[in-house]
Amino acid sequence: MAGSKAGKVYLVGAGPGDPGLLTLRAADVLRGADVLLYDALASDAVVAFAPAACERIFVGKRGGVHAMPQAEIEALAIAKAREGAHVVRLKGGDPLVFGRGGEEGEALHDAGVAFEIVPGISSAIAAPAYAGIPVTHRRHAAAFTVVTGHEDPAKPASTIDWAKLADPQRTLVLLMAMENLRDIAHNLVAGGLDARTPVAVVQDGTRPNQRTVQGTLETIADVVAGAGLGAPAVVVVGGVVTLREALRWFDAGPLFGKRVLVTRTGEQSEGFARALLARGAEPIRAPAIAVVPPDDEGPARAAAGELGAYAWIVFTSQNGVDAVFRHLAERGADARAFGGAQVAAIGDRTAERLQACGVRADLVPAEFVGEELARALVERSSPGDRVLFYRAAQARDVAVQMLRDAGRDATVVAAYKTVYANDPAYAEKVARADILTFTSASTVRGFSALLGGAANAPAATGGKLVVCIGPITAQAARETGMHVGVVANVYTTPGLLEAIEAFLSRSS
Repeated sequence: MAGSKAGKVYLVGAGPGDPGLLTLRAADVLRGADVLLYDALASDAVVAFAPAACERIFVGKRGGVHAMPQAEIEALAIAKAREGAHVVRLKGGDPLVFGRGGEEGEALHDAGVAFEIVPGISSAIAAPAYAGIPVTHRRHAAAFTVVTGHEDPAKPASTIDWAKLADPQRTLVLLMAMENLRDIAHNLVAGGLDARTPVAVVQDGTRPNQRTVQGTLETIADVVAGAGLGAPAVVVVGGVVTLREALRWFDAGPLFGKRVLVTRTGEQSEGFARALLARGAEPIRAPAIAVVPPDDEGPARAAAGELGAYAWIVFTSQNGVDAVFRHLAERGADARAFGGAQVAAIGDRTAERLQACGVRADLVPAEFVGEELARALVERSSPGDRVLFYRAAQARDVAVQMLRDAGRDATVVAAYKTVYANDPAYAEKVARADILTFTSASTVRGFSALLGGAANAPAATGGKLVVCIGPITAQAARETGMHVGVVANVYTTPGLLEAIEAFLSRSS
C-alpha cells in the first residue's frame, strides 16, 4: 500500500456464492486489491481471488452479530482509501440490491473519495435459477418483484403493501425473509393470493450445500421448520415454482452435494476444483505434496543448455515443463533452444503446457504410463539416439530401463522433487470428505504421511469412496491398506471426474 498513489473504493458484488458467477470486472478488481472488506455472504472461493498480500478484514454478520457497525465500515473504507489503497468492499449478490451499497456510495461521495460500483449477480435471480425455477415464464408470470422480508428496524412502520404484491400473474422473490416467513405468507393470503399458491425456499443457492423445499403459502413455514432451513435463503412465490422438477439441473447430478478431497498440488488442482464446483460438488483443497526444486539444480540447468543435442526430450508432467522453461529463462532463451529435438509428453495436460510455451509434442502415448511411452519411443527412434528425461527426482525407472535395453542412450535429470505438505488440519479435512481423489503415487504417500503414517490410512478412509487416476496410483493406495473404489481408465483429471460420475450414477 503506497500513500503516494490515489486511493479508490470499489463496491463489488460477489454474486450468490458460486465463484463461476463472479463477473470479469469483479475478478479483475479483486486481483488488484490492497484492502478487502468482505461480508459473510461472500464465499471463500470468491475471497480467494484477492492477492495473498491483500489485507483482509471481515466486516459482515455471523450468528446475528455484526463484526463492525455500518458507520465504522464506511469510515474504515474512507480511511484506507485516503492512505492510497485500492479498497474492495465485497458484498454478497449485488451491492445495490438490499446490500446498502447506495448508502456506502453516498458516504464515499460526501468524503470526496473516488469509487466505482461493480454489479454482481443477485441471489434473487441466481438462486431460483440454480433450483430450476425461472422467475418469469410465458405461462406463469410476465413480471417479477423482488422484496425484502426484513425492513429497516428503525422505520416507524412497514412500507410494504402486501395486498398490491398479492398478484397471481407475477412472481414474488423475497430476500432476508426467513425470520418473518410465516407472517409474510399470512399477509399475502390476506391480500388476496390463494393459500395453495406454490412456494419454494432455496437455502445457500448456487453452492454445493444448496437445499430447496417446496410447499404452498399455507404450508411453507411448517415445511421450512421441519427441514431445518435457515438463512441465507431466497423465497419464491408463484406458479413458476411448479417448473422445478422439469428444470432442475444443478442439484440433480450425481456429484451434487458431495465433498471431494483434492490431493493434487495447489496450482494444478484449480481446474479440477472448478469442474467439481460446476457439478455441484464441494472441493476440499488438501494438497498432499508440494513441488520444489531438486537438491541440486546443476544437472537440470546444464541439460537446458544443450536441449538441441538430444534426439528426444521426455516430459512426464507439467512440473518438468515449468522447470525447463524456468531454466531457459535464466539463460535468456526460449522454445528455440529445443532445436531439432523431438518432444514426448505423458498426458494431455503436459502436452498442453508445452504448447502454451511454444512447443508442440511429437508424441503423446495413448496410455499415460511409462511402459507405453517407452514402447512408442523405441518404435520412433534408433539405437544410439540420445533421450533426455526431464522429470521428478523420485520417479519410476521402468521407461528409462526399457530404452537402455533397446540400445538408446537415456539420460535422466532431476528437474524438481516432491515433498510432503505441511497441514495441521489435514485429518479434519479428510474426515469432512465423502470422496478422496489421488492423482499419483506420491499423493498417496503424502496423504499417509500427513495422517501420521500408512497404518492410519485405512481407518481414515473407511466409509469413503477412494478414487485413483490409474493403476499405479491405485496400487500405491492398496499398499497402504485403502479400499480403492474407482480407478479411472483415462489418466487425467477429466477422466477421473468422469469415472466418479459414472460410478455414482450406477450406484444410485
